[in-house]
Formats: sequence, C-alpha cells, structure tokens
Amino acid sequence: MELTLNPDLLQWARERARLTRDDLAQKMGLVVKRVEEWEDSGKIKADWAQRLADKTHAPYGYLFLQSPPEEKLDIPDFRTLDDKGVGGPSVELIDTLDLAILRQDWYRDHLIREGFEALPFVGSISHAMPVLAAAAHIRATLHLGTELRSKAKNWEEALRTMTSRVEEHDILVMRSGVVGSNNNRTLSTDEFRGFALADEYAPLIFINSTDFLGAQMFTLMHEVVHIFLKASGVSNLKDTYSSDHRTERFCNQVAAEALVPAEELRHAWLAYKHQQDPVVALVRYFKVSNMVMLRRLRDLDLMGQQEFNQRVAQLKALFAAIKQKRKDEKKSGGDFYATQQSRASKRFTRALVASTLVGETPYREAFKLLGLKSTKAFDGLAHELNLR
Repeated sequence: MELTLNPDLLQWARERARLTRDDLAQKMGLVVKRVEEWEDSGKIKADWAQRLADKTHAPYGYLFLQSPPEEKLDIPDFRTLDDKGVGGPSVELIDTLDLAILRQDWYRDHLIREGFEALPFVGSISHAMPVLAAAAHIRATLHLGTELRSKAKNWEEALRTMTSRVEEHDILVMRSGVVGSNNNRTLSTDEFRGFALADEYAPLIFINSTDFLGAQMFTLMHEVVHIFLKASGVSNLKDTYSSDHRTERFCNQVAAEALVPAEELRHAWLAYKHQQDPVVALVRYFKVSNMVMLRRLRDLDLMGQQEFNQRVAQLKALFAAIKQKRKDEKKSGGDFYATQQSRASKRFTRALVASTLVGETPYREAFKLLGLKSTKAFDGLAHELNLR
C-alpha cells in the first residue's frame, strides 16, 4: 500500500537522526534516488515508511502528522556552540534522557517505598553563594578531597573512585557513550557532555563517556554542582567553564574550584614550577584535563595570557586529531557486566536487580530499564553483584 505523507516529515525523520540522504539510503539498502523521491513527493510504501521510522528511531505515528513536531528536552538546555544555541536535540540525546528519567522515577519510588528520607544537600547552595564557599561545602559534604585522585594509579581509577564516592552519597552516576545498550547508537560530545536530573530523593548524573577521561572528571563535578543547586540541565561545556548562562557559569566556576582548589594549586605550583613542563605534573596530580588546569593557572595569574592562548590553540589541534583517530579505531566491548553497571549506575543496578529477585519489580520492567534481552544476562548480572 502506498502512502502520501508530508515530504517535510520524511525529511524531518532523516535529519532528526543526523543522517544524510546517502546515509539513509545505505542503512535501508536502497539507492539514494529513492530517498530523494520520497522527500520530494511524500509518496512512500507503508512497509518502507515503517522501515524508515525504525532506521531513524522516529515514532511511526509521527510520520502521519501535518507538520514536523517541535521536540524539546524535558530539562533546561544549557548547550552552546560558538556562543550560540546548538539547535534541536538529536534522537540519541532525547532517548538517553528519556531512559534516565525512567530509571530515576523507578529509583525514587523504590527509595520512598523503603522509607528513605530526602537528601538535605540537594538545593543546599545558591547562585548567591561565593564560589569558594560553595566548592568547600560540596567537597566537605561528599568527602571529595584531591587526595582521592592524586593517589590513583591512572585516570580511569581516579574517575572510578570519584564516581563511587559520589554514589556513596546517594547520587546515581551513569557513564555511557551509547543509547541504552545499543553500541550502534553512539553519543556525540559535540552535542552534549552530560546532564543532571536534580531530585531530593534520587538525584541523577549522566556523563557522556565518549569524552576524554579528564573532561569526564570535570563533567562529573559540574553536574554535582547542578545537584547541589537543585537545577536540572543538559550541558556540553564547550569552553571548559565560560558560559553566557548564569547557572552554567556558576557550576563551571564551582566545579573548577572543587577539583583544583586555588590555595592548593598555589602551593603545588611552587613545587612544580621549575620542572620542564609544570602543567604536565599538575595535571597528573589533580587528575583534571589540560584545559581545566590551564584555565585555573590563568585565573590565578600563574600563567600569562600569551602562553595560555598558545597552549589552548595547541590543545584544540591535538583534541581534533585524537578525535579523528578515535573514529577510525574500533573498540572492544570490554567486560559486559562492568560496562552494564557503569552505564546504568552500580547503585541503581543493584537496587533494581535485588527488587526484581524478591518479586517487587517485574522482570519485563527490569529488562527494559537495564537494556537486557535475556534471563541469562540478568542472572549473570545478579551473580556478578553477589545477589544470587
């Protein structure tokens, strides 16, 4: 059966998935001329319309609307690109946020049912609070001193330790580079670095793990500040911690001070400044990105503007080269169960699996929330968590 749809909707579905006409034709096993005909005339067979919806992850019913819908995120959008808005969110970001909200809803209901009380630190700071005081309050509340990172053997261990400490204080932290468990749907750091869902019972942080580890460390702390502000939002932190958004600017400044306290950096600078490249040593000690360290050194007048500009230009060129190299490389899947817990939050995963095993949560719901497809995978996860 042939359908006649609004051509704009067919084009909308493709562009929403960030696909060119060539990309879509390849995904559907067609010549590009067929896609062009659809988008020019709106005439398409029903089975091809369904496949189009599947390949672009667009709701099938949306293709029958009179005009393309305006999709907005359910939380404030603080993303910028070259000091301008980045436009509509991709389907990957929309689906990732929707899944995070579903997980948060389940976890909140679980906590309330179990008799847990609201977390007092959510909303415990405000924009009017001095940056130094806000950062000190967060470090003291979550016990996030720099020694946690400086003693770590490598960046991965430092980030894992920081994440565990944050989760110990009842904040869910999800780190993933894909939508759900679909390794074919990767997330882009150009679009977003992370987001926070502030809630008095079940605050949640999502970190785009396709980013560099040092950058993920900053994103983690940035989103922690969002939680303490009780201000949900999605960010891409394009310029490290300069922003036109009042909330983003404050979160960036507090995160930078929390990770690299000014007083501690001044003392460390005296110890490292005579080395061939003190920035390298400082980055290793504080376990933050080069960009954050350069910004902190400049803010404290420990580095001149000219040297700062030169180093930033070099870093941007290096990041671009590394990013391209990553695209050309294929990564292994790693440990399935460890990856699963990182993607969905170890704290959340343990609570959901335990709830399912005692019959409080249906297996079907657990599979959906965890992105699992078989009982074997669920049982293996339960065994990994020492729950059976």
